[in-house]
Amino acid sequence: MWKSGGKWMFLIIGTMIGAGYASGRELWQFFGHESGLAIVLFSILFTICCYVILSISYEKKSSHYLPVLRVIVGKHLTGIYDWMIILYLFTTTVVMLAGSGATWQAFHFSYRFGVLAIVIPLILIFIWDVKGIVSINSFILPLLIIGLFLVLLLFTIDQKLTLFSHLHETSNWMAAFPFTALNILPLIAVLGAIGNQMQEKNEIWVASIGSGVVLGSISYLYNNSLLQISEEILLYEIPLFAILKGYPFEMLLFMSALLWIAIFTTAASGVFGLITRFRRLLDVPLWILAMMAVAFMLPFTSFGFSTLIEYLYPLYGVLNLYVLSSLLLYPIVNRYKMET
Repeated sequence: MWKSGGKWMFLIIGTMIGAGYASGRELWQFFGHESGLAIVLFSILFTICCYVILSISYEKKSSHYLPVLRVIVGKHLTGIYDWMIILYLFTTTVVMLAGSGATWQAFHFSYRFGVLAIVIPLILIFIWDVKGIVSINSFILPLLIIGLFLVLLLFTIDQKLTLFSHLHETSNWMAAFPFTALNILPLIAVLGAIGNQMQEKNEIWVASIGSGVVLGSISYLYNNSLLQISEEILLYEIPLFAILKGYPFEMLLFMSALLWIAIFTTAASGVFGLITRFRRLLDVPLWILAMMAVAFMLPFTSFGFSTLIEYLYPLYGVLNLYVLSSLLLYPIVNRYKMET
């Protein structure tokens, strides 16, 4: 139970922590000042959503997200949200590829080289089918989480920041809803493809609560650190680098490697959600589908990392509010079914 639940927990976190999140850009876009309560609410909402999605996926024994989506939004809206998920996974994976370009660019490599550096491993991981993406998340996500947590904790100690001084701030509490909603569609796409892989329902509790607590804690610590450098964030494509500016080059190199790992895991999750959706239509190995998907994405990476996040993420956050409300109401409407 614990091992399998942890495996799905890392898959959830790998889907969530991508270029936008790990760089700090996505957190600052939604939270920032007066957001202590908002982050706590996000952690609770996220846990509930993960539990509902995993429960439906487990019940349906699904191998792609359509059966899960149909239960959540209903038969009539499934077609609309199916296309929304396809478009979302496509565009956000483009954001990840662009994020790789921005990361390598910070070390004076070309933007195009940074984009291409992620493409080859992104295709190769699918040679091992579903086991490939699950295994790599279970291996590298603990390193990413520990590394990010330690750097933020070190910055908090060095700057003598108080951890709970912003917890009482409530004016931006509504941001919890679009921020959670933003991440709903990739969760449905990825978790809807593993229903036939889960063995028992207790795995769902471990994955849901674990991911909610971990992401909530890191989000709060990260936002608290960004508040300290709020006047400098506009000068940086990647806010994380503003936090690291006073530290040795080795620290910057280490965190850049972790940032690239975060980008890679989310790009892999996005591609995974897309290609499992179309697997039945094209009877070819997953790695070939991955290669086809990435080939279509490459021309769109020229728009730039922060520009894509600035316009696409808030838009998706608002559009997904209906899905979020459906997930939150599901345990109430179907409480007897979920208890069995």
